Amino acid sequence: MKSQQSTQTMKPATAAKKLGVYLPATPASFQEGVVTRAELNELQANPPEWLRELRTNGPHPRPVVAARLGVSIAGLARAGVTEPLTTEQIEALRQERPDWLEKERATQAEVRKEAARLKDLKQAKAEKREGGAERG
Repeated sequence: MKSQQSTQTMKPATAAKKLGVYLPATPASFQEGVVTRAELNELQANPPEWLRELRTNGPHPRPVVAARLGVSIAGLARAGVTEPLTTEQIEALRQERPDWLEKERATQAEVRKEAARLKDLKQAKAEKREGGAERG
Protein backbone atom coordinates (compact mmCIF):
# COMPACT_ATOMS: atom_id res chain seq x y z
CA MET A 1 0.00 0.00 0.00
CA LYS A 2 1.39 3.41 -1.00
CA SER A 3 1.67 6.10 1.63
CA GLN A 4 -1.08 8.70 1.47
CA GLN A 5 1.46 11.54 1.36
CA SER A 6 2.91 10.49 -2.01
CA THR A 7 -0.50 10.27 -3.69
CA GLN A 8 -2.08 13.33 -2.12
CA THR A 9 -2.66 16.00 -4.77
CA MET A 10 -3.47 19.69 -4.61
CA LYS A 11 -4.74 22.29 -6.98
CA PRO A 12 -2.17 24.57 -8.61
CA ALA A 13 -3.54 27.54 -6.60
CA THR A 14 -2.82 25.71 -3.34
CA ALA A 15 0.65 24.70 -4.49
CA ALA A 16 1.41 28.27 -5.61
CA LYS A 17 0.31 29.58 -2.21
CA LYS A 18 2.57 27.08 -0.44
CA LEU A 19 5.46 28.06 -2.72
CA GLY A 20 4.79 31.78 -2.12
CA VAL A 21 4.33 32.64 -5.80
CA TYR A 22 1.64 34.38 -7.86
CA LEU A 23 -0.22 31.65 -9.77
CA PRO A 24 -0.89 33.59 -13.02
CA ALA A 25 2.87 34.17 -13.35
CA THR A 26 3.68 30.44 -13.23
CA PRO A 27 4.12 28.35 -16.40
CA ALA A 28 0.96 27.05 -18.07
CA SER A 29 2.03 23.46 -17.35
CA PHE A 30 1.99 24.26 -13.62
CA GLN A 31 -1.34 26.12 -13.78
CA GLU A 32 -3.13 23.39 -15.73
CA GLY A 33 -2.06 20.31 -13.79
CA VAL A 34 -2.29 18.99 -10.28
CA VAL A 35 0.64 18.86 -7.90
CA THR A 36 1.41 15.91 -5.67
CA ARG A 37 2.93 16.36 -2.24
CA ALA A 38 6.13 14.74 -3.56
CA GLU A 39 6.26 17.20 -6.48
CA LEU A 40 5.72 20.12 -4.10
CA ASN A 41 8.53 18.87 -1.86
CA GLU A 42 10.79 18.56 -4.92
CA LEU A 43 9.92 22.11 -6.07
CA GLN A 44 10.76 23.39 -2.59
CA ALA A 45 14.00 21.43 -2.33
CA ASN A 46 15.21 22.00 -5.91
CA PRO A 47 13.35 24.96 -7.39
CA PRO A 48 13.47 25.16 -11.19
CA GLU A 49 14.60 28.37 -12.89
CA TRP A 50 11.05 29.74 -13.29
CA LEU A 51 10.37 29.33 -9.56
CA ARG A 52 13.68 30.93 -8.54
CA GLU A 53 12.96 33.83 -10.92
CA LEU A 54 9.44 34.37 -9.53
CA ARG A 55 10.65 34.26 -5.92
CA THR A 56 13.42 36.74 -6.71
CA ASN A 57 11.70 39.23 -9.02
CA GLY A 58 7.96 38.56 -8.77
CA PRO A 59 5.28 39.45 -9.41
CA HIS A 60 4.59 38.53 -5.81
CA PRO A 61 1.22 37.62 -4.25
CA ARG A 62 -0.23 39.91 -1.57
CA PRO A 63 1.02 37.88 1.43
CA VAL A 64 4.59 38.15 0.12
CA VAL A 65 4.20 41.85 -0.73
CA ALA A 66 2.80 42.54 2.74
CA ALA A 67 5.61 40.62 4.46
CA ARG A 68 8.32 42.38 2.44
CA LEU A 69 6.84 45.78 3.24
CA GLY A 70 6.28 44.91 6.90
CA VAL A 71 2.52 45.52 6.78
CA SER A 72 -0.64 43.42 6.89
CA ILE A 73 -2.64 42.30 3.87
CA ALA A 74 -5.48 44.48 5.18
CA GLY A 75 -3.02 47.39 5.29
CA LEU A 76 -2.25 46.86 1.62
CA ALA A 77 -5.97 46.90 0.84
CA ARG A 78 -6.50 50.11 2.86
CA ALA A 79 -3.74 51.70 0.79
CA GLY A 80 -5.38 50.54 -2.44
CA VAL A 81 -2.60 48.06 -3.29
CA THR A 82 -4.60 45.20 -4.75
CA GLU A 83 -2.37 44.01 -7.59
CA PRO A 84 0.72 41.81 -7.25
CA LEU A 85 3.96 43.78 -7.13
CA THR A 86 7.41 43.01 -8.45
CA THR A 87 10.49 43.14 -6.27
CA GLU A 88 11.43 46.38 -8.05
CA GLN A 89 8.07 47.97 -7.18
CA ILE A 90 8.38 46.84 -3.55
CA GLU A 91 11.87 48.34 -3.34
CA ALA A 92 10.59 51.60 -4.85
CA LEU A 93 7.90 51.80 -2.16
CA ARG A 94 10.50 51.15 0.53
CA GLN A 95 12.61 54.01 -0.83
CA GLU A 96 9.69 56.42 -1.29
CA ARG A 97 8.26 55.65 2.17
CA PRO A 98 4.77 56.97 1.41
CA ASP A 99 2.66 58.08 4.37
CA TRP A 100 0.37 55.08 4.13
CA LEU A 101 3.35 52.70 4.36
CA GLU A 102 4.74 54.39 7.46
CA LYS A 103 1.29 54.37 9.09
CA GLU A 104 0.68 50.70 8.27
CA ARG A 105 4.14 49.69 9.50
CA ALA A 106 3.43 51.46 12.79
CA THR A 107 0.06 49.72 13.03
CA GLN A 108 1.68 46.35 12.32
CA ALA A 109 4.35 46.99 14.96
CA GLU A 110 1.61 47.71 17.53
CA VAL A 111 -0.25 44.54 16.55
CA ARG A 112 2.92 42.48 16.98
CA LYS A 113 3.67 44.14 20.32
CA GLU A 114 0.16 43.40 21.59
CA ALA A 115 0.33 39.80 20.35
CA ALA A 116 3.63 39.32 22.20
CA ARG A 117 2.15 40.87 25.37
CA LEU A 118 -0.85 38.51 25.22
CA LYS A 119 1.39 35.51 24.59
CA ASP A 120 3.53 36.41 27.62
CA LEU A 121 0.40 36.90 29.74
CA LYS A 122 -1.00 33.55 28.66
CA GLN A 123 2.34 31.85 29.37
CA ALA A 124 2.56 33.45 32.82
CA LYS A 125 -0.98 32.25 33.67
CA ALA A 126 -0.14 28.74 32.47
CA GLU A 127 3.03 28.69 34.58
CA LYS A 128 1.08 29.92 37.60
CA ARG A 129 -1.52 27.13 37.12
CA GLU A 130 1.23 24.51 36.74
CA GLY A 131 3.00 25.78 39.84
CA GLY A 132 -0.26 25.60 41.83
CA ALA A 133 -1.00 22.09 40.57
CA GLU A 134 2.45 20.87 41.65
CA ARG A 135 1.94 22.18 45.18
CA GLY A 136 -1.58 20.77 45.48
